[in-house]
Amino acid sequence: VGAPRCGASLHDLNKSLKIELNANANCTWQIQRDTNQTIRLIFSYFKFDPSSSCEAESIKIYDGPSTNASLLGQVCNNTDAVPVFQSSSNSLTFLITTNSVPFTRNFFVFYYYFSPETNIENCGGQLTGPNGTFTSPNYPTAYPAFTYCVWHIQTPKNTKINLEFKDFFLELDQNCQFDFTAVYDGLTTNTGLIGKICGRVQPTFESSSNAMTVALSTDYANSYRGFAAQYTSSALPGPTEPNSFLTCSSDTMRIVLSKAYLASLGYNETHPQLNDPSCRPIITDSVIFSFPLGSCGTIKKDDGSSITYTNIVSLFASGGIITRQNSIQIIAKCKMENNSTLEVMYITKNNVIQDITASGRYNVNMSFYESDSFSRPVQQSPYYVDLNQTLFVQVSLDSADPNLLVFVDTCIASPQADFRSLTYDLLRSGCSKDDTVVTYPTLKHYGRFKFNAFRFLQSFPSVYLQCEVLICDSNTTNSRCTQGCISRQKRTASSYRWKTSTIMGPICLKRDLRSADHSESLTKADAEETPNLHQYTFYGLSFLVLLSNIVIVVAVILKYHKCQPGYGYHKLQS
Repeated sequence: VGAPRCGASLHDLNKSLKIELNANANCTWQIQRDTNQTIRLIFSYFKFDPSSSCEAESIKIYDGPSTNASLLGQVCNNTDAVPVFQSSSNSLTFLITTNSVPFTRNFFVFYYYFSPETNIENCGGQLTGPNGTFTSPNYPTAYPAFTYCVWHIQTPKNTKINLEFKDFFLELDQNCQFDFTAVYDGLTTNTGLIGKICGRVQPTFESSSNAMTVALSTDYANSYRGFAAQYTSSALPGPTEPNSFLTCSSDTMRIVLSKAYLASLGYNETHPQLNDPSCRPIITDSVIFSFPLGSCGTIKKDDGSSITYTNIVSLFASGGIITRQNSIQIIAKCKMENNSTLEVMYITKNNVIQDITASGRYNVNMSFYESDSFSRPVQQSPYYVDLNQTLFVQVSLDSADPNLLVFVDTCIASPQADFRSLTYDLLRSGCSKDDTVVTYPTLKHYGRFKFNAFRFLQSFPSVYLQCEVLICDSNTTNSRCTQGCISRQKRTASSYRWKTSTIMGPICLKRDLRSADHSESLTKADAEETPNLHQYTFYGLSFLVLLSNIVIVVAVILKYHKCQPGYGYHKLQS
């Protein structure tokens, strides 16, 4: 632990930094090492000037060897998470700036190099039942070093989640800087932190909806047995009509204002209007504005790490010459960052601001298609194909923004849906790793490629695909989505706005389907032959002949039971 007071060039495989800064600091730390691994950077503790804004005081993280690289993200006073960043190459840079207020700022950050392909058993995953359990890797023995696991919990709609740690033992530290578990209200680790815990405790947590996320982070030393957790779900109270709310999808903004709320402000349903007054609302018990993100006067702003769509509902008094009503604006923002959507809505009334926030996800889909026209998607699942058959894959983005581009960066195949065992690269960093892979030119909201069907050795029956998808702004110079195949060393200068992954499968060979059908017909044939064997006893056959037939029947039965699902077999000759 330790580093020069203001900035450094770091080349260690892993390192912890305890940083203390005062006013007017502008310090840069650059991490780089000659290796094919990537970097995970964790800010497990940060304390800024309490009065500071993100514009005046922050930590900015860049995906490369300098501050000229793509901005990965920002940490500041209002960051509601334990920030974790991952580089796309072997270098990463972070810059800390402070304002002029006399105050001692403290930060604890550690990083380590790792291989993204390394899989750790029981490390994260999707939990979708109404209740369930999960444990840290290796529990109840010591958890591994340099581990970052994320569990996404999602229960049925209109429920909330109650999480209880039945057993919990992590390295103890006053600020949980070394090993910690973070619990988030929602499906993202970018915001909504409920709590960060370490040591020996048995805490409980409750979500506000049917979604919760749990993250485990460990450093290089002092590993203990970890945790065993259990979650249950319970019904939320009955729905009540809110005064106002905002929802954002990947292509639509929806603003709802109840008539009762408008009346409390001294207005009615005829007064609200958007930036573009020609976009009129639907009026029921509420006033509802629903419109595509790029319309109705919506303002789009790209700040380098996210894109924000903003529209304003203004309340104007009509008729007469003067008014004694407050001037009111309702400002609605849809902020797209990483693979999630952050919705912010606030009302200004004599400079008083009320915040309403929610969370969602960006809509990316992946499907097989019957041909390279990509007009007819394959509906069946599993998808039965012939060995070496050409398969056509399309990744699509559901968004009304015409300036977004989709790029399929990496695709891997696995015989298991959890991708924790054997994997095979089809695409890596936009480059074909299989001789049969052919990628199509970037086409707005679609990323496309084709490859020939194969099977894994050792008779695995299925193949699943997992693709990492980048989404870029086409107005950005040197966008990653337009660069195609790029080596790991050159990726530091690339630019993209979102990064997400999607899974599809299984793919099964048609011969496995035929084998299953053959096994079924053979079973019926055996069943018909069995009564004939019993009839022989009525013809006075000798005991020796009867015994011979019994031996044959037993042999057929044993042959039947030895057959495994998905394999054909042949009937014994009479």
